[in-house]
Amino acid sequence: MKVLITGGTGFIGRHLVRRMAQTNHELRCLARQTSDITLLKELNTEIFYGDVTNKPSIVKAMQGCDWLIDLANVYDFWIPDQSLFTKVNITGTQNLMEVALETGVSKVVHLSTALIFGKPTDSPFTEDSAPGPEQFSEYAQTKRVGEQIVWKLHEEKGLPLVLIYPVGVMGAGDTKAPVRLVENLVRRRMPATVFNESTVVLVHVKDVVEAIVQAAEKDGNDGERYLVGKEQITIREYYKTVCEFANVPLPLLALPGWMTMLSAHLLTALSNITKRPPWLGMSVDQMRTFKEGYVCDGSKAERDLGITYTPIRDAIAEEVEAVRQSLN
Repeated sequence: MKVLITGGTGFIGRHLVRRMAQTNHELRCLARQTSDITLLKELNTEIFYGDVTNKPSIVKAMQGCDWLIDLANVYDFWIPDQSLFTKVNITGTQNLMEVALETGVSKVVHLSTALIFGKPTDSPFTEDSAPGPEQFSEYAQTKRVGEQIVWKLHEEKGLPLVLIYPVGVMGAGDTKAPVRLVENLVRRRMPATVFNESTVVLVHVKDVVEAIVQAAEKDGNDGERYLVGKEQITIREYYKTVCEFANVPLPLLALPGWMTMLSAHLLTALSNITKRPPWLGMSVDQMRTFKEGYVCDGSKAERDLGITYTPIRDAIAEEVEAVRQSLN
């Protein structure tokens, strides 16, 4: 199959392109002019320059492709230009799906996020659970709206769709919020921990990639949805594991929740003025996400896609080692 991958220069995307290069599929990536395409060239991937917000560039890239694997999104908890969340996660997603219909691709695998569920009544929640009434970040909110558009095109226009919902993704090569937290712990920059009792679910990046590949290659799964990840960990356990592998002490202080949120509001307001990221990543959206946590069950992906989840300690160990090497 000829496969168009969007978001191929991102964290998950780079791992996916490496994995897909081991198959017999022909790979094509949509990449911006400013993206680092070194890996794509090394793997002999066909490159089309463009952007998901530029529909003509999508049409050009998707012509002749059998499948679309859509990883393109803005993932962060604070960025200087908040409008990019809407432009990419909503408008860009709609552009891609409309072009997929126009060009007649036979399968679309769209990467969503477990955060779009917010905090459902079910705990742990599954693919069949109704999302909670609220998502706790602009990222999650816009991904939710983008997914609603995708699903509507599936139901009303016959878009051949499979949805993937990763939990918190760990592993070497990340540059976003999770690895910045690891770096702050490794550098001993964090004076205190926050929301120690919250529980989240984490997954190794290679498990997410394997789920994407298996979902794409599986026959008869049109309209299926897969949560990817099920190992629960409290924020306290996460901090302790990072510090254990980094051989650094765990911060002695634990900041009360009300003080954490007050600090986050003040730091985010300052960042909105200076256009520099909040100190220690303490944006309102990231702290709300930590505060609320989430517990889900990705057993369906194990059963239907045949993946085996990697122990999350292994993923944390890889991320810590990658951070330590980058600091040397």
